[in-house]
Amino acid sequence: MKIICIGRNYREHAKELNNPVPEKPVFFMKPDTALLQKNNPFFYPGFSKNVQYETEIIIKINRNGKHIEEKFAHKYYDEIGIGIDFTARDLQAEQKKKGLPWEIAKAFDGAAPVGKFIDKNQFSSLDDIHFSLKINGELRQQGHTADMMFSFDRIIAYVSQFISLKMGDLIFTGTPSGVGPTQINDHYEAFIEGEKLLDFNVK
Repeated sequence: MKIICIGRNYREHAKELNNPVPEKPVFFMKPDTALLQKNNPFFYPGFSKNVQYETEIIIKINRNGKHIEEKFAHKYYDEIGIGIDFTARDLQAEQKKKGLPWEIAKAFDGAAPVGKFIDKNQFSSLDDIHFSLKINGELRQQGHTADMMFSFDRIIAYVSQFISLKMGDLIFTGTPSGVGPTQINDHYEAFIEGEKLLDFNVK
C-alpha cells in the first residue's frame, strides 16, 4: 500500500502559500508508516515547531491498474474518505530554499491520519461534495470538490501514467485554503457532508 498526495489542487490554497498554480497535477508520496488509522492520536514530532494541517478528500483504489484512461478511472475506486496531510512547514520551507526534496516535511511517521471510508455512490455528483475540519469544536477549514482543478478521475489517469496503482492505495486529492498550525492537546474532527469520519487528538 502506498499513499499518493496531490499538491496545489485548489487554486486558493496555492495562492495562500504563494505557490504557482499548476497546469497539470503535482504529486508526491508518503510511506505506509505515515498512515494513522482508527482515530489513534497524532504525536507532535520533536523536530518541528510548525506542524500544519491540510484537510483532504481521499480516494481508495479498489483494483490494480496502470496507464488508466480518464473515461475508465471511475472503475478504480468505490469509496472516498477524509484525512489530514500533516506538514512540518518549517522543514518544508528550509528544503524549498535549498531546492531539495521535502519528504522530510511530509512523510514522517503518523503524518497521514485517515478516517472511515464511505460509498461514493451515495453522492449524486463527486464534483459537489462539501467537507470540513473542526479543531476543538471550531470550524477551521472547509472545502468543496467543485473547486478542485483536477477531478478524481483526472488524478487517477495522470498518476497511473507514471506509477502503477494497486488495490488499497490511497490518493489524497489536495487541500482547500485555510490551512494552519496544530498544537498539542488539539482535538480534530473531520466531516464529509456533515458526517463525522475522523476524530482524534494531538499529543
